[in-house]
Amino acid sequence: MNARRSLVGCAVAVAVSVATTHGAAHQGGTTGYASIVIDRETIHYRVTLWPSAAPAPVAEDVKAAFSGDANRRDRLLGVLRDKITLLAQGQRCPPSPTPPGVTAPTVDRLTLAVDFTCPERIRDLLVRDDVFDVFGADYHALARIDAPGHSGQFAFTPDSRETRITLGAAGGGPSLASFLLLGIEHILTGYDHLLFLAALLLGGGRLASLLKIITAFTVAHSVTLALAVLGLVAIPDRLVECVIAGSIVWVALENIFWPQAASRRWLVSFLFGLVHGFGFASALTPLALPARNLAMALLGFNFGVEAGQALVVLGVLPVLVWMRGAAWEPRVVRVASLALGAIGFAWFVERTFF
Repeated sequence: MNARRSLVGCAVAVAVSVATTHGAAHQGGTTGYASIVIDRETIHYRVTLWPSAAPAPVAEDVKAAFSGDANRRDRLLGVLRDKITLLAQGQRCPPSPTPPGVTAPTVDRLTLAVDFTCPERIRDLLVRDDVFDVFGADYHALARIDAPGHSGQFAFTPDSRETRITLGAAGGGPSLASFLLLGIEHILTGYDHLLFLAALLLGGGRLASLLKIITAFTVAHSVTLALAVLGLVAIPDRLVECVIAGSIVWVALENIFWPQAASRRWLVSFLFGLVHGFGFASALTPLALPARNLAMALLGFNFGVEAGQALVVLGVLPVLVWMRGAAWEPRVVRVASLALGAIGFAWFVERTFF
C-alpha cells in the first residue's frame, strides 16, 4: 500500500516539476516561423517569435524587443544578419544596410525583418540557418519559401541547417512524415495540453469513461484544428491561451469539489477540446501554407498529435486503472488536482495580465 502511494506521489511530483519548469507551455514552444520571399535580386526574410515562449538563451531579448526596447531589437536583428547565410548562384547575398527591423507586434508575437540583396537575379539559392548557435539547440524554425514559380516549406533544425531552392523547378516541401513529427513534438512539449489531459483522466472514472473522455477530446480538437488552419474560424491567440489555462483550473476544481461530475466528464473534454484545437493550430497557421499543402499538413500534423497523445495516455492509463478503488485514491486525486489547478491558475494570470 505504501509503495503504491509512493509511486503515485513520485509521478505527481515529476509532472508538477516538469510543468513548472516550462511555464510558457506550448505556444510556439521553441519554434520560430520564417517567411522567405524571393523577389528578383532581393530576399525578404521574416522570423516570428512568441515572447511568452521564446528560446531560453534569448528570452529576455525577445520580451524586451516586443515591449519596444530598440537595443534588444537590434541585437536580435544582428543575430539574423550574422547567422543567416544566403548564396545565389554561389555568391553571397549580404544583408541590406538598412534592414526593415521589427514589424508592428501583434497581441502576442514579434516579427523580425531583414532584407538581403544578391549580386544578380536569383536562379539558384542556398539558404543556411545557423541561428541555433545563439538561440540554442532546442530551437528550430519552420520556413515558408515563396518565389515566382516556387512555393515550399522547410524545417530548419540544428541537424538540418540548409535547403536549396532552384527557381523554375517544382516547389519542394516537407513530407507527410515531417508534419507527423511536428505534431508529435507539439503535443509532447505542449505542457498545458498535457496537464489538461492529466486533470481529465485523474477524475475520469473507470476505463470505459476514460476512453470516452479521450475520444471526445480527440474529435473536438481535430475539428477546430482543421477550421483554424483552413482559415474558416479565427480566435485571438491570447484568448485561446487564457481559456486553455482556465480549462486546467476548471477540471481540477471539479476533481476536488465535484467528483460526481465524472459521469459528464466527456462533455467537458469535448467543449474545452474545441479550444485546445485552436492552440494546436498555432503550429501551422503562421506558415500560411498554400492550398495544395493544406491537406497533407493537416493530416500529418493531426496524426502526430494523436500519436503523441496516445503515447502519453498509454503511459499513464495503467497507473490510473491500478489506482481505481484504492482507499487512498480520492486523496491522491485531490492533491494532484490541487497541484495541477495551481499551475493552471498561474498560467491563466500570466496570460491574462502579463
